[in-house]
Amino acid sequence: MQRFASRTAGSLPDRFDDATVEVTADGLIGRTGSGYSPRRLDAKGLLVLPGIVDIHGDAFERQMMPRAGVYFPIETALLESDRQAVANGITTVFHGVTWSWEPGLRGPDNARAILTAIEGLQSKIAADTRFHLRHEVYNLDAEGEITSWLAAGRIDALAFNDHMPLVNGAVKRSRSLERMIERSELSREEFVRVAEQVRRRADEVSLSIVRLAAAASAHGVPLISHDDASPDQRRWFRSLGCRVAEFPMTIETVEEASAAGDYVVLGAPNVVRGGSHVGWIGAADMIARGLCSVLTSDYYYPALMLAPFRLAALRVLPLEQAWMLVSDRPAQAVGLYDRGLIAVGRRADLVLVDATSDEWPRVVATVVAGRIVQFNEVDRLFAGRKRKAVHTAWNLLK
Repeated sequence: MQRFASRTAGSLPDRFDDATVEVTADGLIGRTGSGYSPRRLDAKGLLVLPGIVDIHGDAFERQMMPRAGVYFPIETALLESDRQAVANGITTVFHGVTWSWEPGLRGPDNARAILTAIEGLQSKIAADTRFHLRHEVYNLDAEGEITSWLAAGRIDALAFNDHMPLVNGAVKRSRSLERMIERSELSREEFVRVAEQVRRRADEVSLSIVRLAAAASAHGVPLISHDDASPDQRRWFRSLGCRVAEFPMTIETVEEASAAGDYVVLGAPNVVRGGSHVGWIGAADMIARGLCSVLTSDYYYPALMLAPFRLAALRVLPLEQAWMLVSDRPAQAVGLYDRGLIAVGRRADLVLVDATSDEWPRVVATVVAGRIVQFNEVDRLFAGRKRKAVHTAWNLLK
């Protein structure tokens, strides 16, 4: 057994408790006192919290293309994103990979390459890393291949995106259009031409969504709708078995989703920054009203660890409840019932946090399935064993 000792361990889902958290040899939370190993972390003065589950993050795209038209190898980008994730306490990562009708960063070649890279890097990455396919619904030619990926178990979550309304508006709003053009690497004229060509197949979109939703449900893949614009649209997606509403665009849509028991997903950066960067609904306000059940990193990994502390500081929720928005609730939303809580039999996905400063909490160590994958302050964690601390830490990482 490995024993993670703490003065303030989050051992229960709804409150903090002083406890020792033990981890079994197979990476699960064990019963306290059931065994002992000399491998021990001294978490005195730290919070031991369930590992963060991020079901939607696309910050990895900036590692792939840090500047428009400047690419780095996908494997390099994913490995660097993995380091950033675990450094911020994220133990389960769903990379939100957009496969769009646009060429460039979100085109078909990249979608295929990212999926292949994620599968090939499993032995090298620290976080439990999964593939969240963000399917642009006007990308009709991709339906057959996506269906085959679902059948082969290669997709861990399927989201339906429709950014065509934004593209329609972007033609008149040059700033938004320029960002899309940069990503696609087309000229303005070419981009508008491609968009117009794709738009002509609008009548085929609904039936394609229905078929893909049925295929995903048949293979047990959770469904997500992105940017629901109205209560009617949310009800339609729910009728297809989609119970996760990601970034609904109006308060009425949020209320509809919440009243029906759907998971409402909003961005942690929205909480940390004090509002949406595009002027949509405020996540903290929705949480205060009980209308948000999941927070995601969206485009900024550090926000997921910071957001619960921000909510606690604003007295929106106690930290114990706010942390559920980044651990247990997202795990439930995508059917991962083996994690998200520190409880006997759950995965030992843990994050040790120095919360001395409510404004600037720091991750001191991250544990994935019982394995320490990231840590700081060796002398502090291995108290009383300073001379052998570095050697011991190295052994724990193996």
